[in-house]
Amino acid sequence: MYRAGVQALLVHDDRIAWIGAADQEPSADRVVDLTGAVLTPAFVDAHVHTTATGLALIGLDLHGTRSLRELLDRVEAHARTGRGRIILGSGWDDTLWPEQRPPTRQELDRAAYGGAVYLARVDAHSAACSSALLAAVPEAAGTQGFDASGVVRLDAHHAVRRAAYAGISPTQRRAAQRATRERAAALGIGCLQEMSGPEVAGRPDLEALLRLAAGEPGPAVLAYWGELHGFEVVAELGLAGAAGDLICDGSLGSHTAAVSEPYADRTTKGALRYDAEEIRAHVRAATAAGVQAGFHVIGDVAIDQAVSAVADVADELGLGRVRSMRHRLEHAEMPRPEHLAAMARLGMVVSVQPAFDAAWGGQGRMYEQRLGTDRAAGLNPLAAYARAGVRLALGSDSPVTALDPWGGIAAAVHHRTDGSGLSAEQAFNAATVGGWYAARSHAGAGMLQVGAPATFAAWSGTGGVPELLERALAGEPPPCRITVVDGAVVYDAVGAVDAVDAVDAVDEGTNS
Repeated sequence: MYRAGVQALLVHDDRIAWIGAADQEPSADRVVDLTGAVLTPAFVDAHVHTTATGLALIGLDLHGTRSLRELLDRVEAHARTGRGRIILGSGWDDTLWPEQRPPTRQELDRAAYGGAVYLARVDAHSAACSSALLAAVPEAAGTQGFDASGVVRLDAHHAVRRAAYAGISPTQRRAAQRATRERAAALGIGCLQEMSGPEVAGRPDLEALLRLAAGEPGPAVLAYWGELHGFEVVAELGLAGAAGDLICDGSLGSHTAAVSEPYADRTTKGALRYDAEEIRAHVRAATAAGVQAGFHVIGDVAIDQAVSAVADVADELGLGRVRSMRHRLEHAEMPRPEHLAAMARLGMVVSVQPAFDAAWGGQGRMYEQRLGTDRAAGLNPLAAYARAGVRLALGSDSPVTALDPWGGIAAAVHHRTDGSGLSAEQAFNAATVGGWYAARSHAGAGMLQVGAPATFAAWSGTGGVPELLERALAGEPPPCRITVVDGAVVYDAVGAVDAVDAVDAVDEGTNS
């Protein structure tokens, strides 16, 4: 039994068995007093790369570097302590530097004393690489997106990233994955939706994560495999779907998102990865097999390709059948109005990252640099999605932006374009029940109600969810006191429970 204020909540096994007033509570084997706490559903991060996030947490995190020189200094310091291992870093953003350019391979060679270096750009769709790493992947030189300067995009980036991640030892991988799950639990996150695929982290990485999640307490892991017709992997590993980072285009920051008009600062329209029939065939096969499909799409051309494919399959197999699948779009930053109406009609779900707008939206920032003022102002139209009836789930795309659910809610509300933000209640719902809905989870997931999974978090506060939201929107998110996932305590900041595997109680219930 968890007791907070005048409310109490009883957990039996992995379910909420009772909710009511503290003076009416049934008997329980264990009572946890959470006076001065507010209980909410645990958060869902609907788009995460667990290993890459952990590598940034425990390794070379380049977010916030203020210059090219600072990046090179960090690489050199890392090389001195790396014992010759490949240097893996992420998070650099050249649009914030006075040099306004990425590092060259020659600069990385000097900084790393000739070692292998892979540094993913903040959007994870291009990377700066050293000569040693490029030499280990000679096939990349003949693919789209290769640049002799050492910055790789598109197919060249996929090839180099595979080689870079192959250099991670099992011990490194386990430490990184564990660090991500521990950080998420401390933030009140009860579920991580892992977006894997053959070119993201690979099957061995995903299998290691699933073993870790099955063997250690922590946030639930719902995994997706982003590969055309990768249905065998989905079935063999029991995954949530053949969706996630099935990459149809790139990113705006790397000039690889597929857009209908050229970028404002480069003569390119980005690129589509697949043709229309390939996408249609994937959706058709997934729907026929009862498997959720989905795609990474950012530019309007890529969004159009994916939505059109789902619409065509609905005409072939029936609208009801397609709607029941809740086919997903990841990011979908640049939709046109007709896309929103079609997504709602087709029952599609969109996994959005409000922190993208916080990081890159607004006057003079990356979106405006890449697309100009008018197009930039139309990106990530969260309010328009909600008005159209499109179901949203909030995520971080970590390590692109940090695991930070309260920060994501604040970014969704405080959108940099007037009129494009969600209400606080809409954002909170998208960060909780919306994530479970997107993953086609059972009824009640993401809500505090009898019969629902016992997955929740307790926060310091006395005024209920409205007070928590008010604090988060003011930039002072409440600290998490305890996180429970399927009845097991996975984070306990205040020592409220003396064993992480024994839980039979909780409190203060608020459904939103």
